[in-house]
Amino acid sequence: MNSHHEQAPKSLYVSRQTIRWGDMDAFGHVNNTIYFRFMEQCRIEWLEEVFGPTIAGEEGPVIVNAHCNFRRQMKYPASIVVQMFAGHLGRTSVETTYVIRDAGDEQIIYADGSAKIVWVDFKKEKSTALPDSLRHLLTSL
Repeated sequence: MNSHHEQAPKSLYVSRQTIRWGDMDAFGHVNNTIYFRFMEQCRIEWLEEVFGPTIAGEEGPVIVNAHCNFRRQMKYPASIVVQMFAGHLGRTSVETTYVIRDAGDEQIIYADGSAKIVWVDFKKEKSTALPDSLRHLLTSL
């Protein structure tokens, strides 16, 4: 047996969102780029809950990568639930993962994905240690 057990991701935030008519493309389903917007909106809501409505300052979060597995087509009209989870915590970064479900039937998974958040000193344009408040929140889950 492997002695290194992977811990289950810890839920950080749940965002309820509505698919807008304008999110659809010419094929009549939600454009793939919008899935990233749904994950972004969830992430921003969580950051605003943690730091308040203004996160702009001398340092802050930057996404260095993002990916999405498209499981099912989304179509207007619909409501969705985006759940955000904490993954690996580094000195300057945290991995986050997401699951997008149908709000009416959460057994329906539209997509899942991830994004790595790196904390950056904007003036130096370099990564910097995650704020203590954020680190404490992520380690106390």
